[in-house]
Amino acid sequence: MYKLFLYRWAEVIALLLLPLLIAAQDNDPKGQLKVSCIAFYNLENLFDTIPGPNDTEFTPEGANKFTSPRYWHKIDHMADVISQIGGELFPGGPAVLGVCEIENKSVLEDLINSSKLKPSGYSIVHYDSPDARGIDLALIYRPAFFKVTSHRSARLTIPENPNFKTRDQLVVSGLLDGEPLHIIVNHWPSRRGGEKRSLPFRLAAAKLTRSLVDSILSTDANAKIIIMGDLNDDPDSPSIVKGLNANPYRQKLKTGQLFNAMGSLYHEGIGTLAYRDSWNLFDNLIITQSMLSQDKTNWVFFKAKVFNKPFLQQKSGQFAGYPWRTYVGNNFMGGYSDHFPVYMILVKKK
Repeated sequence: MYKLFLYRWAEVIALLLLPLLIAAQDNDPKGQLKVSCIAFYNLENLFDTIPGPNDTEFTPEGANKFTSPRYWHKIDHMADVISQIGGELFPGGPAVLGVCEIENKSVLEDLINSSKLKPSGYSIVHYDSPDARGIDLALIYRPAFFKVTSHRSARLTIPENPNFKTRDQLVVSGLLDGEPLHIIVNHWPSRRGGEKRSLPFRLAAAKLTRSLVDSILSTDANAKIIIMGDLNDDPDSPSIVKGLNANPYRQKLKTGQLFNAMGSLYHEGIGTLAYRDSWNLFDNLIITQSMLSQDKTNWVFFKAKVFNKPFLQQKSGQFAGYPWRTYVGNNFMGGYSDHFPVYMILVKKK
């Protein structure tokens, strides 16, 4: 506990002193640097209230009694969180935010047009996925900072299980302040049926993600790529370590490996969701080694964090400190999500 306390204080101090640290290291005559924020958030079943083929629960007459007031309560809560992510250095919400567990593009339009996000001018990249539950993933971004140049959706298929349906993987390429950046948004298959039994599905998802990464690297060996998402596995899980070849230890990186920026947090006992008195860190941010350069002429990785502010946590009872959920079973709790968001800070010289 004492070690974790010191770690968090060191992290806060580092962020507060970030401009001075970079100026001192780089002899920047103006003592300034540019900062950006890239994030991911599992929105926990952001459904609309309209009955559809895959959502009988999230309707006014369904088991969750998901009425319009509850829907707009959820929208307001999600917007409130997003507007604050990375706000200590990058106000107004992340430049780029991957999201999952959304029903359709319509709920995202309501989200970005809410009073707390509309001033930031977010735009949307979204594709419908074949997922059996009817949930998709997407990317929202602030065009003032990130210009989308291309995007596509990659489908995961399991040849030996042709009826298997899950979320597509979203590949978005663009310019972050004029510099090329590629983002792959994921929501890998769940652990339903047990972690070991379901692992082959996540290994297949990892194989697809890795192929997308390798395809980009084949045209630009120094491409800056960010893999983000709820991978339903921790940074030390086989799907991530072996399937993606992602190393959580920066000092031990080998040629060809990706760097899992959430690894050090996970090993400090910090998670994004909790289950049976145990924390998991399923929401991962993984980058290519080109983003670890010491040359801050272009965007480089500085810090990754879990956005776990007290207002997002259950206040009391057996689950105090856990993420404060919107629903537990069919019971409306009025909270936010069963996951905390994650984000990374990028820096470059002005």
